[in-house]
Amino acid sequence: MPANIRSSSSRSFRATAQLGSITQGVASGAVGAAYGPYSSSNTIKSINSRFLAAPSQVSPSTKPTATTTLPPHVWEDDPDLDDTLHNSSQDDDDSFTIYSLRGWLNAGALVIIVVGLIILFAGYPIIAYYSKNTPSVSGYNLGGINSSGQIPDLPGLPSLIDEDTPASAYSRIGQDGLKYNLVFSDEFNTDGRTFYPGDDPFWEAADLHYWTTDDLEWYDPSAITTVNGKLVITFSMEDIHDLNFKSGMLTTWNKLCFTTGYIEVSISMPGDYKTPGFWPGAWTMGNLGRPAYGATTDGMWPYSYDACDVGTFPNQTSAAGEPAAALTGSSYGGSLSYLPGQRTSACTCEGGDHPGPSTNIGRGAPEIDILEHQIDVNVWQGVVSQTFQVGPFNYQYQFDNTTPATTIADPSITHVNTYVGSTYQQSVSALTYIDETYYNDEAYGTYGIEWFSDPENRDDGYIQWYSGSVESWKITSASVGPDDTVEISQRLIPEEPMYLIFNLGMADNFQPVDFKHITFPGKMYIDYVRVYQRVGTKNGMTCNPPLRPTQDYINAHIEAYTNPNLTTWEQTGFPVPSNSLYDGC
Repeated sequence: MPANIRSSSSRSFRATAQLGSITQGVASGAVGAAYGPYSSSNTIKSINSRFLAAPSQVSPSTKPTATTTLPPHVWEDDPDLDDTLHNSSQDDDDSFTIYSLRGWLNAGALVIIVVGLIILFAGYPIIAYYSKNTPSVSGYNLGGINSSGQIPDLPGLPSLIDEDTPASAYSRIGQDGLKYNLVFSDEFNTDGRTFYPGDDPFWEAADLHYWTTDDLEWYDPSAITTVNGKLVITFSMEDIHDLNFKSGMLTTWNKLCFTTGYIEVSISMPGDYKTPGFWPGAWTMGNLGRPAYGATTDGMWPYSYDACDVGTFPNQTSAAGEPAAALTGSSYGGSLSYLPGQRTSACTCEGGDHPGPSTNIGRGAPEIDILEHQIDVNVWQGVVSQTFQVGPFNYQYQFDNTTPATTIADPSITHVNTYVGSTYQQSVSALTYIDETYYNDEAYGTYGIEWFSDPENRDDGYIQWYSGSVESWKITSASVGPDDTVEISQRLIPEEPMYLIFNLGMADNFQPVDFKHITFPGKMYIDYVRVYQRVGTKNGMTCNPPLRPTQDYINAHIEAYTNPNLTTWEQTGFPVPSNSLYDGC
C-alpha cells in the first residue's frame, strides 16, 4: 500500500482515540460548563420559582471550573445531514427549461380551469339565450301560461294540466265568441289517491260536520278516493262522531282559485232519478269564506257588493228601522234579511280590519253553484239547480228574470227556480232536467259555468250555465241590478278569486229523504274537471290577486279559517270593523 494513502482503519483508530480523550475531558471537568449533564457539579437542586429562588452553586454567579475547547483537529470530518440548509455556498440549479413535464401539466390544469369558468358564467347563458324559442306573446298567470294555453311542466312539481287530458280539450270558444285556454285539469286517472291534509297539492278533504244546513252526515277524508279513473265520493250508513252517516267534501280552498273563466265537470249522480235524498254538489265560493267554518262566512257569505249604503247594514236596515220595506220584505211578509251586515264593506272606516286593497272596496264570499242535484217528485225526474247565491237581497228576493237581463236557452227543459231565497241568502236560480241514465257510473252528464267580470266595466259581467254540454241559462249584471224599494245598489257578478268544491250531502231542509227506498252506499262519480280562461287573462289563477287579495287577511285570522268550532266572528275575538254610515268612524 503506498505510504501517502491513509487507510480507513487508521482513521477509525484515530477517531476512537479522540473520543477517548473527550470522555476523559468530560469526566475531569475539562470539557463542559456550569450547566447541563456535563456541569462541574451534578447535584440536582429543586427550584420552586424561576423568579424567586436564590442562586445555586451551579448558577451563573458561581465561578465555574476552567475548561478548554476542543481543538479543530478533533472535529468530525464527515458532513452532517443538515449542512446544506445553512451552507450559503450551495449552488442550486434553478435554471428554466421548456421541457419540464411537470410545468406543462400545471399550466394545462390552469388553462382548463379558466376555460371552464368562462363557459359556465359567460358561454352557457349566451348559448341558452340564443337557442331558446322566444314566444310572440308573454306568459300569463301562475306557471307562465303561454299563448297556446299550455303551462310548463316543472320537474319535481305537480302540473296544473293533467297529462291525461286529451289535446282536443286544450282550448274552446266561449259563448262570448272568444278563445279560452285550458289552465287546470284533473282527469283522476291515477287510482288510489287520497286527500287527507297534505296529500295533494290542489285538493283537500274536509273532516267536520256541515252544520250550516243541518246535514245528516259527517264529512271524512276516508270517504273520497279515485277508482277506475274516476273520483268517487261515497255516502255510507256508518256511526261516526255521533252521526249515522259518513260522506265527503273536497275543496281547493286557498290552494287553487280562479277569477273569471269556464269550469267544466263530468259527473254521474248517486242513487237514481226516482229516489230523493242524496244531495250532490259542484260549486264555487270566494276564498274569503270557507264552508262549515262559520266564523269565516259570518258577514262574508254571500255578499257580492261594493256600494256604501243600507245594503251593508245588519238586516239591511238602519238603526232607525229604515227602509220600511226591508222589515216586511221577505216572501212571507217578515224581515227581509237576518244577515249581520257586510263585515268588510266599502263603508269600512280607514284603518279598519279589512282584506284590502283599500277599505273603500267591498269584499265578500259569493257562491256560484255549477249544480246541486235533486229529484222533481212531480214528474220523477232528476234535475239540477244552477244558482248564484248573493247578498244583499232584492225585495222578496225577486231578481230581474226577464229578457234580455236573463235568458233561458231551452224552456222545455229549463225554468226559473221557484225557490228564490230566504233571510240568509238570495238564490238567483234555474232548474234543468237531466237524462235518467246519468247515475251510478252508467253515464255522465257534463256541466259548467262561464263567468266574466271586470271591475272597470261591471255592466259587462255575466254568468252562463251549461248542462249536458249545452247552454242552459244565463244572467247578466242587469239581473242583479239596483232595487229602489229596499234602497240597495248593484250586486256584482263575482270579482273575488273563487275555488272549487265537490260534496255529497243529505239534508231534509234541501229535500226530504225517502229512507224507505233509498239504498246505501250512494256514490258520486266525477270523471274530470277542467278550467279555462280567456286568452290574455292576467292574475286569473291565484287565490291572492292584487285587486282582490286574501292571503294577508287569512293569515292574520288563521284561527277562524282552521277551527270549524268557531261558528261566529265574535267567537274569534277579532273586532268587526266600524261601518262609517252605521257606526261612524
